[in-house]
Amino acid sequence: METKIELYKALAAFQNEVPTIHKGTKGYGYSYADLPTIFNVINPLLSKHGLGVTQLLNSDDIGDSIKTIVFHSESGQTLESNTRIPKITMKGMNDYQSFGSGCTYYRRYAISNILRLVTDVDADAYGKQIMTDDKFEKAKLFNLDHLNIVLSTFKFSKPQQRKELEEIRDNLNKK
Repeated sequence: METKIELYKALAAFQNEVPTIHKGTKGYGYSYADLPTIFNVINPLLSKHGLGVTQLLNSDDIGDSIKTIVFHSESGQTLESNTRIPKITMKGMNDYQSFGSGCTYYRRYAISNILRLVTDVDADAYGKQIMTDDKFEKAKLFNLDHLNIVLSTFKFSKPQQRKELEEIRDNLNKK
């Protein structure tokens, strides 16, 4: 059995030094750290610790995937992860554009996962989902139990939405 002690030592040293990577790119109602931002932060530290990373696109009978490989340049030891890319067509994009977008999305998450990168506050870590306008409109029709769940699990970017749902809940409590 091959030991990967040199790789793990270098990876641990990298992880102890890599800072939180701040999200600066805006998406549709969310923000994220894009690949250039991630690479600008990690590349000098990977090099300092004798590490490198590459991502390969693979296809098989099941579909497409990205293989992320972290390697230790001196020992040749590697750590690998495979991530499937679901085939979807995104609104306003042709199949090729959707595929490219999916590749970029999964590359970002795969590299963040294998290197244990932190990109700002992760709302999922707190069990919080972001309240969207569509979800808000649906929530206004919920019963008391469901409203309590929504109020305890969603993060509200619009405080008036939380207030309105609390008023609906309070009125249901009175009945």
